[in-house]
Amino acid sequence: MTPLRNCVAVAALGLLAAACAGGTWPALKAGPPGSSAEASTLSNLAANPPQPDVPQVATPAAPATPAQVMVAQAAPQPAPQPQASPYPPTGAAPAAAPAASPATTPGAPTGTYVGQKVGQLRGELVRLQGLISSHNAELQQNRADMIQQSRLYHQIVASINSRLQVGTTPGNPELIAQWNQAQGEIDKLDGAIAKLSRLTNATAGDASMATYLLDSTRAAYSLSGAVDEDHRQLAILEDEINRTVVLIERLLNELSEDLQRQNNYLAGERRNLQLLSVAVKNGELYGPSLYNRPFVSMGPTPTQMAAAGSPAPQPQPPGNRRPLVVVKFDRPNVEYEQQLYAAVSQALDRKPDAMFDLVAVSPAKPGPGPSSGAAARRNAEHVMRSLTNMGLPPARVTLSATNSAQIQANEVHLYVR
Repeated sequence: MTPLRNCVAVAALGLLAAACAGGTWPALKAGPPGSSAEASTLSNLAANPPQPDVPQVATPAAPATPAQVMVAQAAPQPAPQPQASPYPPTGAAPAAAPAASPATTPGAPTGTYVGQKVGQLRGELVRLQGLISSHNAELQQNRADMIQQSRLYHQIVASINSRLQVGTTPGNPELIAQWNQAQGEIDKLDGAIAKLSRLTNATAGDASMATYLLDSTRAAYSLSGAVDEDHRQLAILEDEINRTVVLIERLLNELSEDLQRQNNYLAGERRNLQLLSVAVKNGELYGPSLYNRPFVSMGPTPTQMAAAGSPAPQPQPPGNRRPLVVVKFDRPNVEYEQQLYAAVSQALDRKPDAMFDLVAVSPAKPGPGPSSGAAARRNAEHVMRSLTNMGLPPARVTLSATNSAQIQANEVHLYVR
């Protein structure tokens, strides 16, 4: 009997250990071994084996694709940006981002008359800062527009020069159309300069407003009935108005520099276009305008001397001087402009302050037909117009007429002095 009791005890201990391990007690039903009830119980145990009592862990998701991984990653948090000013300082380059500057400091009302005055002045300052910010943004936009227009203009001019360099037909209609397009871009630049002038006047009004605010703020210190907080806010307001004045002065300086630079650029390019029109008409390339040469300082022009009551300089007689250029008008449609441009350009290279005498020379014994003297003067006027189109200032050229027994046809002589 003892061995039997030991076996039963061992079996009971095994079942107890299984229960303590977290297993489930099988549902035992009565029935002989091999019966349907026993088979059902065994199949249930096989399908759902007892699981240990462990903490539940979430089932890992399927591996994400590279795109999913990029989306799932935490996006980097942007660094905190400083508070933007309503009037950012201007920059020399349109693409440069202006640095932030402090905005107007708010103030609590104090209930005094001076406190009300401070609030009014602060409101005017905020409005003024908004105007300055708007004007600065308009300046940057105007600069960007001028860059785009200048780029397109120079592309058109480069296309015309490349065609002229290899040679083309006189008065090529394709080049004429391109020249008109370049002229249109120059006109747009002229409109941009008009915007700069208007913006300069508006900014000058901002400067007057800033001066008024500064004077009013300083005068508020002497008003009676103020508390200490009022004077503290007045001091802060005065400092901010002074910073605003600095921004306005900087903006005015940039506008003034832009106006001068663009006016000089536009004047030079108009002269270049004038010379380019002559080149397109003749179908050959000349070069840069003669006006763009580094001329040295000259004395007063004949027009200025006449206005001042001084006698204008008279052209020197040819005498024994050797002419720089001789243009013989012995046939119709004389082509002389390329040689004329080259000679005048070389003369200015040697002597930047050179003056020129243009002399219409006619035969001493005119033949039948219209007066050769009048025809020679008309020819000289044509040469003078050509020199002007090439960019030579008219004040540097004097016109005169003479005759000579050594020539048979009208001529135009150009002398350097």
